[in-house]
Amino acid sequence: MGKTKLSITTAHGYVYNEVYAAVQNAVGLLGGLERFVPHGSKVFVKINHLSPPSPAERGIVTHPVFAEAVLRLLKPLTDNITVGDDINSGEPNGFEVSGYHRMCQKMGVKLLNLREEGFVQKRCNGYILKHVYVSKAVLDADIIINLPKMKTHSLAAFTGAVKNLYGILPGGIRHKYHAAHAPKYNFNQMLVDVYTMAIPHLNIMDGIMAMEGEGPAGGTVRNVGVVLAGADAVALDSVASQIIGLKPTDVRTTDYAARRGIGVADPRYIDVLGETIASVKVDDFKHPAGTSSALVGKTPSFLSGFLINNFVDARPVVVKHKCTGCSECEKACPVQAIVVGSEVARVNNGICIKCMCCHEVCRYDAIVPKKAFAGRTLDFVTQIYKKASKH
Repeated sequence: MGKTKLSITTAHGYVYNEVYAAVQNAVGLLGGLERFVPHGSKVFVKINHLSPPSPAERGIVTHPVFAEAVLRLLKPLTDNITVGDDINSGEPNGFEVSGYHRMCQKMGVKLLNLREEGFVQKRCNGYILKHVYVSKAVLDADIIINLPKMKTHSLAAFTGAVKNLYGILPGGIRHKYHAAHAPKYNFNQMLVDVYTMAIPHLNIMDGIMAMEGEGPAGGTVRNVGVVLAGADAVALDSVASQIIGLKPTDVRTTDYAARRGIGVADPRYIDVLGETIASVKVDDFKHPAGTSSALVGKTPSFLSGFLINNFVDARPVVVKHKCTGCSECEKACPVQAIVVGSEVARVNNGICIKCMCCHEVCRYDAIVPKKAFAGRTLDFVTQIYKKASKH
């Protein structure tokens, strides 16, 4: 059996010509876009557009310049292109703030908030889900092109190509699933279940300006300068995680998908074209607080659940001087653990499930994940172990 092909190219900022050349080269190394997109196909381009309205420079969304480069390559093959994600419908309009509305108008392609065309219930032969509501626009497409953003994630360690498909579900259902499948094992298996409902034909990752620390919305922007492309989203996530200093098995969506035979995670069976992983790797990339729970996950299940829940998992903590009392966290919490009183959010730790939905939606960085002392100690020991293992 041949190796799965994955390409890496470089671009160091969002100057259009440089981004276009990097995307064109990344896809060209795989045989060209026409290998994945038959002429006249109905194409859906799934961007990563997290709901907190934010300018592209914050690193929360797939940059519109990056998406524009992909669209330029697509246009000679088809005019039937829709760009979209499921975002909040309120003001301000997230697509306006990020620049997507302007870019898609310029390119002459349809920009869609997925809730505008609705969702269809489909049977899911998953480990967790048996039925799931999926975007009608995604189901109606002939070809799905996935444009994830390279970011850390406070709950899943890393949000890449596999997790980006979570956005094809309605926002309300996603919040419900956070509550219903709160344990990390269940949550990440559920993400893989959703991915199987709309496996992309091609994945192109925006890793030019990545997010490190407490992603996917509250981290800091880091210039990694890479574009990754491949048909296998699992392989792409495997390579992306290695670039930022994680083992593929540290990212549970990657690990679980590979164990199911949905994609390839083992570096031995991935043929990296273009740049090498070593040439673009970032050794000091900051990971989210919950990443070390992957180590605890290797302990017996009866013990790991107790350790993760009580000592390792990070809890949301309100930074009072940053909180504006906007109530977005209160609306997003799937178990009503947050109340905004006296203009400051308060978290009821007794019922909080640590899903970090509040952290994701806070545009003011006023809710941050924080571990107990035991969890921080485990992080310290883990870092020492990693440094020692390099020598």
